[in-house]
Amino acid sequence: MTTVNKSDSQRIHDRLDHPVVDADGHVLEYMPVVLDYLDRFGGPKAVDHYTKVAAWYTATAEQRLGKRMVRPPWWALPTVHGIDHATSILPALLEERMGEMGLDFTVLYPSVGLAATHIEDPDLRRTVCRAFNTFQADLFGPHSAHMTPAAAIPMHTPEEAIDELNYAIGELGMKATMMAGHVRRRLAGIETFSPHATWIDNLAVDSLYDYDPVWERCQELRVAPAFHSGSMGWGSRVSVNNYMYNHIGHFAAASEALCKGLFFGGVTKRFPQVRFMFLEAGVGWAVNLFADLVGHWEKRNSRSIANYDPANLDTDLVGELFDRYAPPMLAKRRDQLGDMMRVFGPEQPDRSRLDDFASAGISEAEDIVARFVPNFFFGCEADDRMNAWAFNTTVNPFGAKLHAVFSSDIGHWDVPDMREVLEEAWELVEHDMIGTEDFKEFVFTNPVKLLAGMNPEFFKGTSVESAVSEALNNV
Repeated sequence: MTTVNKSDSQRIHDRLDHPVVDADGHVLEYMPVVLDYLDRFGGPKAVDHYTKVAAWYTATAEQRLGKRMVRPPWWALPTVHGIDHATSILPALLEERMGEMGLDFTVLYPSVGLAATHIEDPDLRRTVCRAFNTFQADLFGPHSAHMTPAAAIPMHTPEEAIDELNYAIGELGMKATMMAGHVRRRLAGIETFSPHATWIDNLAVDSLYDYDPVWERCQELRVAPAFHSGSMGWGSRVSVNNYMYNHIGHFAAASEALCKGLFFGGVTKRFPQVRFMFLEAGVGWAVNLFADLVGHWEKRNSRSIANYDPANLDTDLVGELFDRYAPPMLAKRRDQLGDMMRVFGPEQPDRSRLDDFASAGISEAEDIVARFVPNFFFGCEADDRMNAWAFNTTVNPFGAKLHAVFSSDIGHWDVPDMREVLEEAWELVEHDMIGTEDFKEFVFTNPVKLLAGMNPEFFKGTSVESAVSEALNNV
């Protein structure tokens, strides 16, 4: 297919002195064939899981409200441009059209298979992930110079995660992951699964399991853990009828929960070489979290926590001031001054656990930078103006830049026209929100740091191999 008129994205690409690496595009799985893979690995049970109608659609309005059934996604694929729909299905067509999109290489994540890692049934979850991974590896293998699929890695237990890593990365030769970013676990005593009777395991802090063996295996396999899990159905995102109410901010909320867990759980301290990727959530939440971590540490580190120790309260002074200034309604209860502090917790807590930053190994505020900035990468859609925050060194603590990573999200409703993605990302430069060097970091350097930083051979044999090699030599 030849294009007579260049797209704006293609013209922008022509002016760049570096490639564009897309860290998060999406494939639309061709389900008639996927069902064959599901039958092969999981039998009729796996096929039935993807052919039955979702319960929300078969319920009445009264049943939906009575059971608080969360409104699922609907009309989630762009349809106006039929060629884009076909491009999401057919790797050869995608490869042919990448030039007009302004893309040189793309990492592709599932669409239908996004929820595979969160299936409740353990046997079904594992066989479905294996089926999708084998399908993706078979489909995209001939097009590895320009694209690579991500492997679905279930995380309900470390054992199942490692097992699928060994299969998808070790045996199939896949190079990217899509790991579950949390596990919804049943509350004790609840036999039947209900999303309203669960707790969120963030894989680190207070987790049911020790996931260090998973991160260690990722390091051995030289693959970056990437997370594409959302939080629709959590907390306030449980509207029965409004998908947009549930959708807005849900990737960011799930990513923040995991990111905080990895930080406070000391994972980045123990695995400083592992790069973690949070997909489709933008970077605005991460800028806020990074600043919050610094601000909270300054107020509640192992030294300043003494400012709130009840033992340091001068009760004589408080009593004297009470005698001088308390109105009658308070003065008559002066003898109960000691009860005031007990409202906010025990006077003598476990003093070995006063420092919430201890596991992360934070002794100085600068340590937060070292535990956060190098390890975390944030997938940002092209039209998100908040992407500029990642590069704002006047706002970010210690003048840091966060690793915002260009993510096209082609294949989903966020992208009505695939040809406009790079053009939308470039608007940050046109509107003087970021500079050209920031843009290069966004669409090339940061994706390279993420993927080749874990695996120096990630781009070997691809269309961007020489540019990546030069970039790595200059790091």
